[in-house]
Amino acid sequence: MNVIRWMVVLTVVIALGMAGSAYAGTLDAVKQKGYVNAGVSGKVVGFSAPDAKGVWAGIDVDFVRAVAAAIFDDPAKTRFTPVAFKESFTALQSGEIDILARNTTWTFQRDTKLGLEFVGTLFYDGQGFLVHKKLGVKSALELNGASVCTQSGTTTELNLSDYFAVNGMKYKPVVYESADEATVIYDTGRCDVYTTDASALAARRTVLTKPQDHVILPEIISKEPLGPAVRQGDQQWSDIVRWTLFALINAEELGITSQNVDKMKKSTNPSVKRFLGVGGDYGQHLGLTADWAYRIIKHVGNYGEVFDRNVGPDTALGLERGVNALWDQGGLMYAPPIR
Repeated sequence: MNVIRWMVVLTVVIALGMAGSAYAGTLDAVKQKGYVNAGVSGKVVGFSAPDAKGVWAGIDVDFVRAVAAAIFDDPAKTRFTPVAFKESFTALQSGEIDILARNTTWTFQRDTKLGLEFVGTLFYDGQGFLVHKKLGVKSALELNGASVCTQSGTTTELNLSDYFAVNGMKYKPVVYESADEATVIYDTGRCDVYTTDASALAARRTVLTKPQDHVILPEIISKEPLGPAVRQGDQQWSDIVRWTLFALINAEELGITSQNVDKMKKSTNPSVKRFLGVGGDYGQHLGLTADWAYRIIKHVGNYGEVFDRNVGPDTALGLERGVNALWDQGGLMYAPPIR
């Protein structure tokens, strides 16, 4: 190989190495600044929104706190940065945030084209329709000719078009830049229907002038696996965020809760011992302590606790577990074992 060819090859190898390590070291950076910075919606009740006292709450919020608990043994070492949908991917790519936890749908292009890595599904959802009861509509198949409010640039807009086309129906799109705008327009009666993810519809209904006058139709017209995402290129960080999610699910399956986690340290079940760090140090493979999973459950609880606290039957959203139940209870929540 001549010198010129060798230099070209060397340049390519170096470039590839730099690309692969461009986002390496997120854990060290997070430790240095002392908190996990997450991009969130900030306006979706049940997922991420501050309460009247400014305290953040929601499934996405609790997930980020779980990551902080695993790293710092302190769920409060977090920062929540509201990001608009159209800015959310750029905020993650640029390093402005460490995690995107914005009830975002995991799709092919987002996972491959945008430099994002979705670590799993935190909430299985699907697109639905919200209508005023006075319309007397019982099914989405009765919406032919309706005006439909939706948010531009989202999977929601595309799913809407597909659904009406497949069913031979027509509709008048009323498209707005933000979900807030779409909600206001719907609430003032300037469109017949509001469509987005069913969980978001339940959240948006709580802020309408008269929530009780509106109903979510039974049809779910799409698959919307909502989950946290990180930048591609930092395997350690993606593993930490991914296994935080798996820890929440595994804990519920093993019957480990925030209330009994200390007692469970005395369990003779090998799976429980591995999970809690008393039967082997699995945290070292993540760059964390042996009790990383114990910290998560002690501070935040298991997946079932997180679900019930934020969106469950006794909350304003009043959602049943449905497909978000554990795999052995008829749902889709399934996590690889820690072993």
